[in-house]
Amino acid sequence: MPLLTILTPCFNEEGNVREVYQQVKAAMQTLPGYDYEHLFIDNASKDGTVGILRQLAAADRRVKVIVNTRNFGHVRSPYHAFLQARGDAVMSCVADLQDPPELIPQFVAKWQEGYKVVIGVKAGSRECWLMRRARKSYYWLVAKLSSDVELVHNFTGFGLYDREVVEQFRSTDEQYPYFRGLVSDFGYERAEIPYMQPARTRGKTKNDFFSLYDIAMLGVTNHSKVPLRLAAMAGFALSLLALVVALAYLVMKLTMWQTFDLGLAPLVIGVYFLGSVQLFFIGILGEYIGSINTQVHKRPLVVEKERINFD
Repeated sequence: MPLLTILTPCFNEEGNVREVYQQVKAAMQTLPGYDYEHLFIDNASKDGTVGILRQLAAADRRVKVIVNTRNFGHVRSPYHAFLQARGDAVMSCVADLQDPPELIPQFVAKWQEGYKVVIGVKAGSRECWLMRRARKSYYWLVAKLSSDVELVHNFTGFGLYDREVVEQFRSTDEQYPYFRGLVSDFGYERAEIPYMQPARTRGKTKNDFFSLYDIAMLGVTNHSKVPLRLAAMAGFALSLLALVVALAYLVMKLTMWQTFDLGLAPLVIGVYFLGSVQLFFIGILGEYIGSINTQVHKRPLVVEKERINFD
């Protein structure tokens, strides 16, 4: 009987973990030909999440729990659990129920057809207009910058991945992966399932500005060298512009020595403009250096405090 691992990362989700467990269980009951395990990884929650997970694990041996020693972030913790899953296929299902568990049978049906990657693509969501617009702009920008890999718009990582794909992830030895980018980079033929993302009903989202910015920059630095080349081209173009302006000012001063006054305004504007351009591209360079620094450290993705039901 094929084994399916349902992976649910959580952090301070005491209002949701029991509900996501029940919905996953109900969905799997419609698939009598499959066994499953529901793997939760808790990122050192401060509320009652771990206590509820203990109760669920005591009542159902299919529930597996990993508890981290501290909060290792929204990238490393889920990826660690993904690599620990032992199913013939692994499917992600976030704790806030914005990845609808009732779609599990549809993903499994596509897997049965032979697809090793089955992904969920948001056809729409109930987030605010400004956030939808920002996401659309981000996907457009990353698509323009990533010339080698075609990233899937409105794909957040929600999907089902065959064991072969899981082992492919393991072989990369990534320390801080851009998961959805790697899915596209591997090039497996995939099936796409559109869905309407529901709104969170309990608890607060953990995706603040800094976590979203982190993911956005990870997508750029891991899959494109275009910003670095833009920096080189911008430096060359601005140096030519500065030379042309300098020559123009020299000619004007020589031809109108008594009447032409340079003034401080152009100098001040020019210095601030060039300084801001330099700072922008130094920041871009810093993002790439930071990505390299993270990769070469070879630190563990997480440090586990406890495992439940893994015996």
